[in-house]
Amino acid sequence: MKQLAVFSVLTALLMGSCTGDAVFSTNTSFSDGWSVTDTVQATLPQLDSAAAYNLFINVRNTNDYPFNNLFLIAIMEFPQGKVITDTLEYRMANPDGTWMGSGLGSVKENKLWYKQGVRFTEQGEYKLSIVHAVRNNGVVDGVERLTGITDVGISAELPQTD
Repeated sequence: MKQLAVFSVLTALLMGSCTGDAVFSTNTSFSDGWSVTDTVQATLPQLDSAAAYNLFINVRNTNDYPFNNLFLIAIMEFPQGKVITDTLEYRMANPDGTWMGSGLGSVKENKLWYKQGVRFTEQGEYKLSIVHAVRNNGVVDGVERLTGITDVGISAELPQTD
């Protein structure tokens, strides 16, 4: 059964603001921007089924990125066949046009919340896939290539404990 959830995430989180213990991280680099045909994929290793994990989408952009937000389609495939599809929106720039995220100069790193408190209770491989779904206002067809997006990754962390 396929579920579709629409989330609007209004802020991108700074890299250090929500850092827990990373248990998995993968990254895909793009030399000429992120094409609509480029799918970022990850297969999670077997994780502790009793623990809750926070999942993040990590995006690195430059000043060449022409939009102030980023629309993504994220798909999580469970070992037993269940599929969850999420449509996500992330704000990438402040109202004054300055980039959100961390980093000096023209490159910013954004650690974007994907899912919080996820438990991986089914035995087997969990697969995550991400594609971009950015469109220009008033245009039906999506943007073919997102210039200024240099890297997209997926990470899983144990929540930070105080």
